[in-house]
Amino acid sequence: MKIIILGAGQVGGTLAEHLASEANDITVVDTDGDRLRDLGDRLDIRTVQGRASLPNVLRQAGADDADMLVAVTNSDETNMVACQVAYTLFHTPTKIARVREAAYLTRGEELFDNDAIPVDVLISPEQVVTNYIKRLIEHPGALQVIDFAGGKAQLVAVKAYYGGPLIGQQLRQLREHMPNVDTRVAAIFRRDRPITPRGDTIIEADDEVFFIAAKANIRAVMSEMRRLDESYKRIVIAGGGQIGERLAEAIESRYQVKIIEMNAARCRYLSDTLDSTVVLQGSASDRDLMLEENIADADLFLALTNDDEANIMSSLLAKRLGAKKVMTIINNPAYVDLIQGGEIDIAISPQLATIGTLLAHVRRGDIVSVHSLRRGAAEAIEAIAHGDSKSSKVIGRSIGEIHLPPGTTIGAIIRDEEVLIAHDATIINAGDHVILFLVDKKHIRDVEKLFHVGLSFF
Repeated sequence: MKIIILGAGQVGGTLAEHLASEANDITVVDTDGDRLRDLGDRLDIRTVQGRASLPNVLRQAGADDADMLVAVTNSDETNMVACQVAYTLFHTPTKIARVREAAYLTRGEELFDNDAIPVDVLISPEQVVTNYIKRLIEHPGALQVIDFAGGKAQLVAVKAYYGGPLIGQQLRQLREHMPNVDTRVAAIFRRDRPITPRGDTIIEADDEVFFIAAKANIRAVMSEMRRLDESYKRIVIAGGGQIGERLAEAIESRYQVKIIEMNAARCRYLSDTLDSTVVLQGSASDRDLMLEENIADADLFLALTNDDEANIMSSLLAKRLGAKKVMTIINNPAYVDLIQGGEIDIAISPQLATIGTLLAHVRRGDIVSVHSLRRGAAEAIEAIAHGDSKSSKVIGRSIGEIHLPPGTTIGAIIRDEEVLIAHDATIINAGDHVILFLVDKKHIRDVEKLFHVGLSFF
């Protein structure tokens, strides 16, 4: 596919990295020549320096015959105008835009239409990250929680701890422990290396275990891997920006929420907008303020500002002063692996959360969602089986008969309202949502081919 990416920031650069490794024809446009040179040196891509919304810049980038335009600059307006120019002058088939401003998004149905602003897919990073954090709050102890088929099934990552019922046991004993719950371990990472799970695989303490189950069974399966954490009650959020505000709005009816925000005008706005959230003006790195607000009683401290260093320092302070769990947003991917798992329990990369949403619209075949796991080391994919036994490589076949690429497992099938955990004898029907786990991303093309039946790519 010929894809033009507008914006060479964290999201644009990470997306280019993912797609360039899959033999796509990628061109990245940005005003920052240094960023473009850095990307061009690392990746096999074209770069064009210039303003992303200008017709001559888009033509130089190859808009005349591009299959897709992905506008992820830091400016909503630039992204929207670029989609309009691509539609009007170059008839680009698929246009994706990152739009952050809530005022645009709330009128999305009226604004984003071929008769108005022609954007085919809207990406709101703040909403994606808010939903991601909300799922982590709902499952204390989970490192990652991913919804499939509208939340009917979930893939959950947990760290196996000493004392868990399954530690030192073979995976096949999971069924003996839980005869009434069907689940499947999709992958295990041990000392950062992937292990393909088999019936005789023994779970060790500190393994990162990814399992899939119906949403209602998640807590029961988690209890086999580790002692269950108690549900959170008191939550402190550092940073009252868009993510902090949206998260507080989403959870304040079920939890006791406090927001710490430096800007006085923003504090007044949050106080007027939110219902029961307590808004405090100050710095989350202020030790006296944290002690005064009884941070030791907090079940969860969330650092959600735009400043990585401020997030890390306030998180370390909160943990030192007694906060039970700490999660922090880290924009620089290089920091994520450095800090997660020590004093900071979970490091959240907004780029990786957003990339999954973008990749779902870029993949070929009948792929409906893509999620990066373990900071991009692996992927979980939801694909729909279309066609019939003649046109499809999977329909009418049992899972044991399907030639899956190396390092790929099928974890579950969602059929209508039913979640079927994958076993070798399970037969795939037309319309099934199939959840696959890929440890090695170089085989993504092979997975796409499995689920492609000669229909339009989109």
